[in-house]
Amino acid sequence: MPSSKAIERQNQYLIKLQQDFRVAADYIAAALAEHPAVRKVVLFGSVAVPLWKEVPRFREYRRAGVELWHECRDVGLAVWADDLDCLPALRKLRVGSLRDLNETKGLGIADHQVEIFLFDRESADYLGRLCYFNHCPRGNRDCNAPGCGDTPFLKKLPGFRLNNDALDPKKTVILYPFEPD
Repeated sequence: MPSSKAIERQNQYLIKLQQDFRVAADYIAAALAEHPAVRKVVLFGSVAVPLWKEVPRFREYRRAGVELWHECRDVGLAVWADDLDCLPALRKLRVGSLRDLNETKGLGIADHQVEIFLFDRESADYLGRLCYFNHCPRGNRDCNAPGCGDTPFLKKLPGFRLNNDALDPKKTVILYPFEPD
């Protein structure tokens, strides 16, 4: 059974992890907002909502049935853009903003910990995710998904569907709003 000090340390770590991811979301959204094709950036997922207690995946705590704060594993950003020609630039903006975050705040968030879900501005249809690779197609297993790479840096995952309530306004934070037409 973990000690009360160990439980408290783990809970503080999980709270700080969510806070660090939130700072990263703000940095990335500010960078993406500079691109003229980007119309909206919304934070969603566990970084956007208050944490909740659960029995975690960590064996020591799971076996003892100890509840900890939820572990945020990544930043989920929904981005609406005018077109997909901007994807190479958005990929660079994501990487550059994370580098700036590390240099200015000392927070080391990796680009694969930031999922950017892309949506069509007009239809609001989900289009895919922004790829992490610096070449498209990269030629690895991920690139073999049907439709992946047809649009450079647009990652397609077979069978993926966003949960119906993932972008519920009660569970999201708008980081960059649509500009009036």
